[in-house]
Amino acid sequence: MKQFKKILIILFLLTAYNQNLSAELPFYLDFKLILNESTAGKKAQKDLKSKLENGLSQLNKAEKNLQSEEKKIIEQKKLISEDEYKKKVTDLRKKVIKLQKDKKSLLDNVAKQRSKARNELLKNLNPVIKEYMQEKKIRYVMDKKSLILADENLDITQDIIKRLNDKVKSVKLN
Repeated sequence: MKQFKKILIILFLLTAYNQNLSAELPFYLDFKLILNESTAGKKAQKDLKSKLENGLSQLNKAEKNLQSEEKKIIEQKKLISEDEYKKKVTDLRKKVIKLQKDKKSLLDNVAKQRSKARNELLKNLNPVIKEYMQEKKIRYVMDKKSLILADENLDITQDIIKRLNDKVKSVKLN
């Protein structure tokens, strides 16, 4: 009977020790996957991609118009005076510079919106992770890119994505 009690106490202590060990294990998640696969992340990416494609499409049309204008100017070179030719070339260059500025502005704007959406998503992600950590009694979570090798059972990415999807449906882009 005494040995039974000793074994029971040892098993109890080992179980308690094991639970403490599991709380000390570093769990990990893949931030990139969360940003790309969450509902809000996908929606933001889709909206930004659409905005970029539409803007680039308009800029490409403007570029083609400028190319045809350039051809017309070259064709007219022998028919018009040198001063008028220089004026048209100068105007064309100004239009090309404006087009380049518009393209840079579009890319910068999309990059800023992407960064803002990412930051807002991360701001919404932190409370979800904290809540999950408290619920599961996890003391340490790290990003997957910082790992070399880890047990897949310690990956909490999908759980966090599900919780984030329940909490955040979209992020503001403007």
